[in-house]
Amino acid sequence: MSVSENNNKLAENKVLILYMLNKINKDVSDSSLFKIISSINDINYFYFGQTLNDLVETRLVDSYTKDKETIFRITSEGKTALSLTNDLLPGIIKLKADNIFKKELSNIEEESSVIAEYIPKNENDYTIKCKIVENNETIFEVSTFAGSRENAKKIVDNWNKNANAIFPKILDLLLNGNI
Repeated sequence: MSVSENNNKLAENKVLILYMLNKINKDVSDSSLFKIISSINDINYFYFGQTLNDLVETRLVDSYTKDKETIFRITSEGKTALSLTNDLLPGIIKLKADNIFKKELSNIEEESSVIAEYIPKNENDYTIKCKIVENNETIFEVSTFAGSRENAKKIVDNWNKNANAIFPKILDLLLNGNI
């Protein structure tokens, strides 16, 4: 790939990120944004991160940390830049972006509402955090321990698959004490 082709691809990816952030019109995590962008355009995570950082450094995109995750949103300068450079994005990519946008956004919102992770303390001690997040606000969080990696993984997998059934039961126990 020549230097001019690389520059064109970089510009296209920057405009695509601005285009999608403008379309999403709310704060979004880097992992969610990558999922959307990579489903539209063939881009690896490293190149995506570098392109996004360029947009942050030039103040076209704003970033902040929330619950240990980096969140992004388009700035007013980014919206102005998008309006000036929108024609750099090929029509076929815009069409693909518009078609994929609604499907990917709803998938990401659904996935991001149930979060579970395990953190090793040592070889036989793991902390598990299970959360439910709505509109970037944690509405429920529980933390527990597991004595093995296998148990930690089982708890995380179970939460990810069954949080919609587990959460109401925990809430009922907390509210009514029905054991």
